[in-house]
Order: sequence, then structure tokens, then C-alpha cells
Amino acid sequence: MPTVQIADRAVIRVAGPEAESFLQNILTPDLTVLGTDEARPGALLTPQGKILFDFLISRTGSDGFLLECSSETAQDFLKRLMLYKLRAKADVSLQEQEPVLVSWESDSASSHTDSGGIRDCRFPETVNVRRHQGGEMQAEASLEDWERLRIAHGVAESGSDYALGEAFPHDVLLDQNGGVGLRKGCYVGQEVVSRMHHRGTARRRLVIVRGEDPLPAPGGELTAEGRPLGKLGTVQGADGLAIVRIDRAAEARQAGTQVLAGTVPVTLRVPAYAGFSLDGTDESGPA
Repeated sequence: MPTVQIADRAVIRVAGPEAESFLQNILTPDLTVLGTDEARPGALLTPQGKILFDFLISRTGSDGFLLECSSETAQDFLKRLMLYKLRAKADVSLQEQEPVLVSWESDSASSHTDSGGIRDCRFPETVNVRRHQGGEMQAEASLEDWERLRIAHGVAESGSDYALGEAFPHDVLLDQNGGVGLRKGCYVGQEVVSRMHHRGTARRRLVIVRGEDPLPAPGGELTAEGRPLGKLGTVQGADGLAIVRIDRAAEARQAGTQVLAGTVPVTLRVPAYAGFSLDGTDESGPA
């Protein structure tokens, strides 16, 4: 199994008899469906529905949760959680820094072997991506290998693919990969997310980009006949991720207009797990 150490990650622990209800009432994922051997994506939103902090959440012990996030935002995230905690019977703490490693196996025949860690639910089960917080595993893969894996499966991360405070959950497909509980009760920003979902007003979506030649650097603009569609995020050679206006992408496809990343002709592809297309249709994702 290729294994890579992910730098600049931190882990916040929330534990106690009211930890689940406290987090359920402020975060986007539905914790009632969170298993004991998985890490699900999620976010804490602004009241206006934009992603303020993103993370992967998993269970620990009988009444605890681990929120893996960027080390750059960990202290601010911790302070915001403490602000919301009030009298909830839950302890919130930043864990002592330990390396976060990720391993994966793309051979479906061996995807269910015991490889330790917890499953990263942003990826299909056949890829079997496992996250390990601490431990003695040897990192033998590169960050470029990890980015190629994320690109291939349409997995966005803040900093690389979008800026915190600027993106809605729908923009980065949290409504499609289990990062938003669409049937759960209220949480911070829930009204905006629910309205966007039920009215089908999500106009920006993450897509996979394939260039005929190597793509420009991250931040490069995607256009069709000079009209902007979006900007590149993570890039590895001729492959990358981008958040695009799907209505404009649909118009370009229907008109047979070439989409360009700078001067490089590209094709756009929807991640396999997503329930929308570039012909203008958009379906609901998982709860």
C-alpha cells in the first residue's frame, strides 16, 4: 500500500456525554450515521452558509470525536468550538501534534484487507483509502501521488482547491459525498444550504479537468470563447481540479465550444460519485 505523510494537519478532540449532540447541532455532517471505522468530511459554516472550517471527523472511544483539520486553522477552529460549546458537557482540546499518514490500495480484490487506520469516506470503497493518526508506518509515497489520487476521484481540500470563507458546501461537493446531512436538524448555516439544495440553485461545482497538454499553475482561469468558467485548483501535469460554473460549462458543451485552461484545450468530467452532470441537470446527493 502506498503511504504518504500529510504535513500541516492537526487533530481536535471533543469528548463527553454531550459531545455528539453539541457537534450535531453546529456542524454539517449527520453524526448519527458516522461509523466507528470511518472519517467523514464536514464543515463549520458561517451563518451565511459558507465554509469557515473544514475537517474530517471520526469517532474515538465511547463518547468522543476527532476532528482532523489544517494546522494553520486549528487554533481558530478550537476557539470557535469553545465559543459554541457554552454549558455542553464536552471537553474540547487540541491534541499533541502527531503525524497524519494516508495509505491506499486501488486493487479492488484486496480493498477489504485489514490495513489499520480508518477509512476516508470521500473516496470509493474500492480504493480503500485509510487515514492513520500517529503510528510507526513508513511514508514511501509522495505528496504528488496523493494529489493525483485526489484529482482522479474529485476530492477537494481547502487551501489547494478553495479558500475558506468563500465557498459553499455545494461548491466542493460536500452535499454529494456525505459531508452535509441533508435530512438532519438545524446547524449553523443550515437554512442557506437547505434552500440551495431544494431549489437546485447550486451554480458552482467541483469538476475533474484533463488537458491536452500540461495544465497551467493553480489559479489559472478556465474560459470558453473568452467567457470565464472557473479557476484551477490542484494540478498535477495534465490533470487537475477546478470549481466551475456548471451552467456556463453546460452552455459550452451544448454549443460545442472548446474550454481552455489558459491556452490549453481541456475536457471537464464530473466525479463518479456526484449526482449532477454538465448538461445542466443536478440531482440530490446522499443525506
